[in-house]
Amino acid sequence: MADDAASGPATLAGLGVSPGRTAGPCLRMAGPPELPAPYAVPDVDAELAVVGKALEAVAEDLRRRSAAASADRSAAEILDALAMMADDPTLREEAEQAVRDGMDAPHALDAAFTRHREALAALGGYLAERAADLDDLKHRAVAAALGVPMPGVPSPGHPFVLIADDLSPADTAGLGPEVLALVTVRGGPTSHTAILARGRGLPAVVACAGAADLADGTLVAVDGGTGEIVAGVTEVEATRIREAEIAERARLAATSGPGRTADGHPVKLLLNIGSAADLRPDGEGVGLFRTEFLFLDRRQAPSYEEQVTAYADVFAAVPYVVVRTLDAGTDKPLPFLGLAEEPNPALGIRGLRVDRVLPDVLDTQLDAIAEAARRTGAEAWVMAPMVSTPGEAAAFARRARERGIAKVGAMVEVPAAALLADRLLREVDFLSIGTNDLSQYTYAADRQHPALADLLDPAQPALLRLVERCAEAGRAVGKPVGVCGEAAGDPGLAPVLAGLGVTSLSMAPVCVPAVRDALSRHTLAECRELARAALAGD
Repeated sequence: MADDAASGPATLAGLGVSPGRTAGPCLRMAGPPELPAPYAVPDVDAELAVVGKALEAVAEDLRRRSAAASADRSAAEILDALAMMADDPTLREEAEQAVRDGMDAPHALDAAFTRHREALAALGGYLAERAADLDDLKHRAVAAALGVPMPGVPSPGHPFVLIADDLSPADTAGLGPEVLALVTVRGGPTSHTAILARGRGLPAVVACAGAADLADGTLVAVDGGTGEIVAGVTEVEATRIREAEIAERARLAATSGPGRTADGHPVKLLLNIGSAADLRPDGEGVGLFRTEFLFLDRRQAPSYEEQVTAYADVFAAVPYVVVRTLDAGTDKPLPFLGLAEEPNPALGIRGLRVDRVLPDVLDTQLDAIAEAARRTGAEAWVMAPMVSTPGEAAAFARRARERGIAKVGAMVEVPAAALLADRLLREVDFLSIGTNDLSQYTYAADRQHPALADLLDPAQPALLRLVERCAEAGRAVGKPVGVCGEAAGDPGLAPVLAGLGVTSLSMAPVCVPAVRDALSRHTLAECRELARAALAGD
């Protein structure tokens, strides 16, 4: 890139996944340690101790990072989950057995992690993403066994743009304030990197193949909204871009109030949360309460009373809350469920489909939600994930209403539900569109596949047509239809969604000011015109 910089700026294209503009010198992520040549093991017990200490060091480092990130619940939960993976007794036993079979500790760890990775990758979907996490854990464990620094984010002592082939959840969750933006060669719009970057308000671009050729120290300008990266900007330009972004963020932070178009049409701005700890004063309520965070990494299901307390904490703090029942299954494995492995988890027992094999789980959760609503005096809104048919919607609604739950809804995450949105709304009181999964199923594109990131762009016309169909069905019967996928937090897409007829947008709290501002800049007629252009692919 040195020649390019000398002859003028060069523009690279990626997929913008977290809006914002910034500029600064780029630095590459430190790579994994190199495995030395295999060596003879003179003392098996000593080598076994190296394996154990290496895994313990990795787990302890992740727990330390989690404690430091406790204010960011999503980051802390990801780090805790990774620490549990490093503590997996089966993994440790495999590495120790390899040592007993004559392998040295670094190679034994490498082999054990590789076997586990291959097993998860073969399952596809969410489990394949966990397989990529094992690569990061392997590199950390091998580094610990070799006595060298663990791979990770550089710390140069000055602000910089981080360039990486891909970023592990552990590294993304532990980023310090000197990181101005993220640029990855691989990744997609629903990767952990993208979700955590959006949650922190950090500009991010993924799937940018050209970033692999950027030399350390190159001054780059990053636009996390458009995905454009300009390499070879001047110091003066970089300073101007940073100052403009700081001013823009200050302007947005000063805004407040409900979501409205320029002519006053309401579009409710809601928050996506995992617990009461995620609540922020901005926003008009909670549009997606992800209750599965209470269940993560549990060997036993949380008790009825534990669930009541967790739900009541949120109900007592916010007047409007939409609770999503457990979104789990073999694509998001929860140990206490004990579900069998499947050849294609993304198309298997997940979301509401878990009820087909474990109905008591949903019954207990609905009972707990209803009791929490009674104790707090809240009006509970409850929706089921992965609803595919009107019959499923009707059965879920019947069970929820039997418990006195006021409002019952369904998530639209598969095309079948969108195509029959009018019939679903005969059974339920509202719909919430999960654009992440709806993109995946509409385009038959794995949401974690880095080479298919463009197909998962929520601005794709086919996806927007399904959103429009749902919104029209809601408008016909006077029932609300919201969006709670990552698309809802995109200020460039918010006016389009409003123009399609969406009544609410639910997003990470940090996204609310920019979305509020984007809506306020357009009349409803202008939003509808933007929607028409987007549907046409213009």
